[in-house]
Amino acid sequence: MNVRTVCLSILYEGEATGYEIRRMTVEGECAYFVEASFGSIYPALAKMEAEGLVTSRVEPQDGKPAKKIYAITEAGRRAFVASLFEPLGEDVYRSPFLLFARYAHLLPASLVETRLNEQLNKMGEDKKKLEDVLQSHQPLSAADAWVVRYGLSVMEVAQQHMASHMRELIAMARPDTEAAEAAE
Repeated sequence: MNVRTVCLSILYEGEATGYEIRRMTVEGECAYFVEASFGSIYPALAKMEAEGLVTSRVEPQDGKPAKKIYAITEAGRRAFVASLFEPLGEDVYRSPFLLFARYAHLLPASLVETRLNEQLNKMGEDKKKLEDVLQSHQPLSAADAWVVRYGLSVMEVAQQHMASHMRELIAMARPDTEAAEAAE
């Protein structure tokens, strides 16, 4: 999914500033779909405004710079829906942890065990965030609830795999004394 489509998807739900769009792709409801940088969001918004897909208005703020608020137009709504008919790109999953795990054989067993436990804790926290979304008082659409439950299922499987196979990865690691000598 490209930045243009994710911007339109957010604006389809309501008005937003470029900053709010960025926040939603990093830590908000769109964080699981795509991450977009300010360097890609603002040019996409400017281009879509020139194409008549979005409009903007400037809203002054006391003691702060004015903020530019974007809204989707009817043409933008049509363009967004049309983009959903296009073939989907590949899902992208990048994990610094998996790079770490790939080289566990170079590392001390105690470090591998520590990182595994940290990752399990992070997975638990991420799962809790999704569970909180389902339990929140904000009503979810049926499609949003389906997406959240899908995410929970994926996280549960990953968490179960890690918990049940972590000893294998630790066993691949070097004994702590040997790894310390190799690092020198």
